[in-house]
Amino acid sequence: MFNAITDVEGISVGHASDLAALTGCTVILCEDGAVGGAEVRGIAAGTRQLDALGVMHLVGEVHGILLAGGSGFGLDAVGGVMRYLEEKRKGLNVGIAHVPIVPSAIIFDLGLGDFKVRPDKQMGYQACLNAAGGLVAEGSIGVGTGASVGKAFGIGRAMKGGLGTCSGILSNGVVVGVLVVVNAFGDVKDCKTGQIIAGARDSKHGLRLIDSAKQVKKGLGSRGFGFCTNLGVVATNVSLGKPEVNQLARMAYNGLVKVISPAQTIFDGDVMFALSPARHRPEPKAMAGGYGKARADLNALGSLAADLLCEAAQRAVKEADGFGIIPAYKDLKGKSDG
Repeated sequence: MFNAITDVEGISVGHASDLAALTGCTVILCEDGAVGGAEVRGIAAGTRQLDALGVMHLVGEVHGILLAGGSGFGLDAVGGVMRYLEEKRKGLNVGIAHVPIVPSAIIFDLGLGDFKVRPDKQMGYQACLNAAGGLVAEGSIGVGTGASVGKAFGIGRAMKGGLGTCSGILSNGVVVGVLVVVNAFGDVKDCKTGQIIAGARDSKHGLRLIDSAKQVKKGLGSRGFGFCTNLGVVATNVSLGKPEVNQLARMAYNGLVKVISPAQTIFDGDVMFALSPARHRPEPKAMAGGYGKARADLNALGSLAADLLCEAAQRAVKEADGFGIIPAYKDLKGKSDG
């Protein structure tokens, strides 16, 4: 086990980053197909091909998920992912071609680096070339390269966000893995203590953390427009249908509500994806017996996924690098929230 989403068989992850422009993308590949679902919680979401994840859509499987920076411009990077998969003859076989199904979502990171540089087809293709199982790099890499958190008072008083991943196993041996990019308007908290570990600071040059939720309720702040959105992916080795995998995405998102404060603001375009790449493999004994038992076990899957997303979000900020532009968690040196 690598404590990563790649612990789910059939999943590989690849990053591509531009450390000068501070942007990038991350691809989660399931080349042999996976049942996919999604939950859109944000009112500022930027997405592509989410319709293919709907219960009534003809397409039954997806072949990858792309998470990118660059705001709406970053959706161009999916073209590179599709080219990579088509070259490997992966995708929906329509007779004359294989059409890869790659739902995508973006974060807004244009305010931290060079806004004129965005993820493109070449970057998406490079992320696929970099994709592998095993250990997954975390922090300021891929889609997390330009991520930030705590933007109630603007990017100048924010801190560095990033990308995190982890996995867990239920008592029946079922594996759940998650990956998340934290680019929140709100602060990131320790799930156990409630202490803010990364977020808005008291001044542009200060390192003392303040409580964004408290400040917003006082009528202060709320300058985060255009700099937000959290994206996540949860995967499991249990064979699920579209109704179940979409419900898994809904339940998994609750983990971000526990760790981000305030969560789901009007500036966030949050999207949570879910994948079940086990469709063509025998189901674990615990999941056998039909839809009823599978639905009962979905509660355990969703609960574990939510807990894992809490952990992954904390890992994302703890592994982040501010590149000397805005502080990261590692720069706090014991400063506490107030």
